[in-house]
Amino acid sequence: MLIVMHHHATPEQVDQVIAAVKVMGLTAEPIPGSLRTAIGVLGNQGYVDDSTIRTLPGVRETIHVSKPYKMASRDFHPEASIIDVAGVKFGDGEKPVMIAGPCSIESEQQMMDAAEQVKAGGGQMLRGGAFKPRTGPHSFQGLGIEGLKYLQQAGKAYGLPVVTEVMRIEQLDPICKYADMLQIGARNMQNFDLLKEVGKTKHPVLLKRGMSATIEEFLAAAEYILSEGNGNVVLCERGIRTFETATRNTLDLSVVPLVRELSHLPIVVDPSHATGKRMLVPVMTKAALVAGAHGIMMEVHPNPAQALCDGAQSLAGGDFAELMQEIERLLEFLQS
Repeated sequence: MLIVMHHHATPEQVDQVIAAVKVMGLTAEPIPGSLRTAIGVLGNQGYVDDSTIRTLPGVRETIHVSKPYKMASRDFHPEASIIDVAGVKFGDGEKPVMIAGPCSIESEQQMMDAAEQVKAGGGQMLRGGAFKPRTGPHSFQGLGIEGLKYLQQAGKAYGLPVVTEVMRIEQLDPICKYADMLQIGARNMQNFDLLKEVGKTKHPVLLKRGMSATIEEFLAAAEYILSEGNGNVVLCERGIRTFETATRNTLDLSVVPLVRELSHLPIVVDPSHATGKRMLVPVMTKAALVAGAHGIMMEVHPNPAQALCDGAQSLAGGDFAELMQEIERLLEFLQS
């Protein structure tokens, strides 16, 4: 339930409503707005009798929210959130954020070369996987802690905040030490224990949509993180599994405007994992930005032909720089 206060409601009246909600055995979450304060009611398992709440001084109306995600909903948080990751901002009114780098961290030199190319091309964040969830156990699984050190070193050398994937709860402490943003991969989108622990860290989170997840399930997964007190969540569409085999996954760009309508959280798109084909990454990147994505996450490798992971979908540094120039022209057109 959402309790909307009158614009002239006093702080004392807001406190009185919060106290009444607590008496009901529920949690009250104040949501200050530019015009008026709202109070989200959490913890109910069914319909909430609002008869006593509606009569309290300062209450304008009560709205029953049936969605399984409340804190992620525009109902609870009408204004778009802006998520700050070490000075790089995701959200409405901000320039789309370009996150780029290799799928896997392979060596210190590889990461330094990748960071140089990302920075030179105009990227704002550096990505790289230290712990890799691969389909087969014999594939390259990542360098672990050593890789995290290379990632952090490269990011600092070129002034790029870094993001990397966390797969298990026990990886949280070391990854938080080295990374500016935590990535929850598609396979872990509904790893609810991990989501809860990530929510307790207050570290910015990039939450990828599961390969078979509905939009409701996607936003409900974000709710797990938000409900633990971490509001720094950026959503990521990375393609869903369909009958199509010509591409790695099927990029669902309709999720971008839908999520922007339903949720206040920023959303970015990963065209590399969605398509699995280098030739498709530039055009799907531009399509995602036209659809309203707050950013792009793509794979850029110093030598894609020798990449230990996902070389077929990775751009070389020169291709990335060329794409970034095309994006600049596209953004100028969209803003004109």
